[in-house]
Amino acid sequence: MDRLDQLLDAAAPLLNRVDEVLATIGAPEGHDVWAELRRVRLLPGDAARAVAALHPASILDAVPELRADARAYADLADALPPAGSWSGEAAEAYEAARRRAAEHLNGGPDSLGSRMEATADLADDLTDWMIRTRDDLAVTLAEASLSTEAITLTGGDHPPDTQATAAATLGAVLLRTIADSYDRAEGLLDGSTALQTPLLV
Repeated sequence: MDRLDQLLDAAAPLLNRVDEVLATIGAPEGHDVWAELRRVRLLPGDAARAVAALHPASILDAVPELRADARAYADLADALPPAGSWSGEAAEAYEAARRRAAEHLNGGPDSLGSRMEATADLADDLTDWMIRTRDDLAVTLAEASLSTEAITLTGGDHPPDTQATAAATLGAVLLRTIADSYDRAEGLLDGSTALQTPLLV
């Protein structure tokens, strides 16, 4: 359990209240929260719980196996025996097939070995992104929990328009943090060589 898990448990009543107010009372016209809701397409509490569902360890655990597979493809490519003392058309055909197989296994950017390495690199990058995203949300959630808007929503009886403004302000901050993090993930995926061509064995 990291800081986000701990804060999410403590902040659950506040997040539920933010979602409830936005869903029932709404937010002031023209408030920043509307733009952030369009970016994320989730209420703040639901979006925060979606981030909390990211588990970097499960992806990180796959990286050693991916890198081992990449090394295995390289070793297999190196182990394909050359034609040696053969000669003639059969030897030439074999050598051409051997080179194609070796290149498919570990010969260039589209080879199985290179694709496995690229997938492992992507897994490392996604792990780092998940950790940063969880950390960023934890910081934002901690600040939100101590804000005057949080006090307005969880303590006392305030007019609906005051509650709506408080919920919108907190919601905008939380959703912006999450949306910015997801924009970084989109850029990461767009730039990944592991996703540019399918991995075919």
